[in-house]
Amino acid sequence: MTIKLITFDLDDTLWDVTPVMQDAEAALRNWLAMHAPRLGPVSVEHLWTIRVGLLQAEPSLKHRLSELRRRILLHALEDAGYTRHEAEILAEGGFQVFLTARHQIELFAEVHPTLEILANRFQLGVITNGNADVRRLGLADYFRFSLCAEELGVGKPDPKPFQEALKRAGIGAEHAVHIGDHPSDDIAGAQAAGLRAIWFNPLGKPWEAAQSPDGQIRSLAELPALLHSWS
Repeated sequence: MTIKLITFDLDDTLWDVTPVMQDAEAALRNWLAMHAPRLGPVSVEHLWTIRVGLLQAEPSLKHRLSELRRRILLHALEDAGYTRHEAEILAEGGFQVFLTARHQIELFAEVHPTLEILANRFQLGVITNGNADVRRLGLADYFRFSLCAEELGVGKPDPKPFQEALKRAGIGAEHAVHIGDHPSDDIAGAQAAGLRAIWFNPLGKPWEAAQSPDGQIRSLAELPALLHSWS
């Protein structure tokens, strides 16, 4: 079948997310040390306990990462002795610092040239469980739409994000392919929704799941040739 739509994961597919998140966490800690000294060097274990409690009370927060982080900060600040009003202001300020740093990404070198090629031939979209915004990254012109778990209220591997992508593109699943690095969220999720799925595997890891991806690439630069071979 002819491919008409290509959807992309973001984190660890268009850029390496680990150093980005490490820098964002460091920026948040530095900001809090300056603006919320009563918080002190709060332990990871304490933050994790708050996170677990919030998710138990409201499981949907799993797909609302921005709201979850805001609430973790809010509870930690209140635990440190700040009033609710003070904690709300500090939590939002800290979150905005984190979010700004979270968008200081370094795209893989082949991203722009590959998207440029593909955007002239296919509809392109984004399906992400994270909270990166392609508009803040200078990538919006390539994509017809960007679907975020936070806005949808559900994330991959649930079929709903993929079904919404097909609805936005106005096509059937047989005309779509999804690209991502995660064997469950991206590959199994896309295939369960009827799309073909290409595994982005830059390190050449062995595939360990039962259901194989429809294709595999180690660089996005390989994607146009793979799609051409299918046609």
